[in-house]
Order: sequence, then structure tokens, then C-alpha cells
Amino acid sequence: MAEDKMPRGATAKTMSDGVEILWFNVGDVVYGIEITYINEIIGIEPATIIPNIPDYIKGVINIRGKVVPVISIRKRFGVEEIPYDERTCIIVLEFDGGLQQVGVIVDRVQEVVVVDHNQITQTPTYQNVNSNRYIKNIIENNSETGEAKLLLDCEKLVWE
Repeated sequence: MAEDKMPRGATAKTMSDGVEILWFNVGDVVYGIEITYINEIIGIEPATIIPNIPDYIKGVINIRGKVVPVISIRKRFGVEEIPYDERTCIIVLEFDGGLQQVGVIVDRVQEVVVVDHNQITQTPTYQNVNSNRYIKNIIENNSETGEAKLLLDCEKLVWE
């Protein structure tokens, strides 16, 4: 990752053989976040609701004395919300060298995988193909299923 393309405050966590990505689910769709953004993964916690904020922001939680806003990724993507269960969790992202944190509620996390650079492709630029501005790259899967996975752009997901 080029220095001018670094996440706000993140350090490069690319490896010679690939990029570390945490895979998680929202419904049946698998998304990924570069591990450089992730501070921790915690269980779902009740959030303090703040009036007059966008509906995808569920409120704020306290993590070790730090107030952290929490985003519903389902709401952010315009997907119907479902009740939380034992696998629902919050991925705590950090920006600006840890000075800013934001939690993202996901249905379940899967695993951290090193993805080969050759499997990472750009998203199509056609508006009718890539209308979700939160998708940064498409990860081509070399398994029998041929299933592609979507790498999120954390900057856009949180700040736009």
C-alpha cells in the first residue's frame, strides 16, 4: 500500500505474500476488512442512543473509558435489520493512530486470512455494477465455489 493511500493513522500490514483480511458475514454475503483497521472484536453491547443522528448509527458504547460510536452495517447498506444473536458482534475499527474508534455491528466474524495480491481486483467503475460505494476491491476466490468476496473501504463506510 502506498504511503499516500494509507488508512487514516493505520500502519501497513501487507505481507510479501499478501494482505491480512478479516472476513465476516452480513446475511449470506461475505465482506472483508483489512486487519490494519481492526483494534478488537467484542460482543454486542447495548448502545446509548443519541437523538438526531443518522439511523445507521445505533448510538455510543463505552470501551475502557473511551466513547465509541457504533454503526449498524445492515442499516448502512440498506439491508433489513435482524435480531442480534450469540454470533452478532462489534468490530472496533481505529483511525488516526487509534485516536478515533468506531464500532461496526456484523452478523458474525469468520476468520483472518492472508489474501494473495493477485486475487485482489478493482471494482467495476460502471455505476449499475458497483453502486455500493463502500466496496473497495473484489477478492477472487480460487476454490471450487469460485465465490468472490468484497473488501470494504473503511474510510468511506465510516466517514462518508
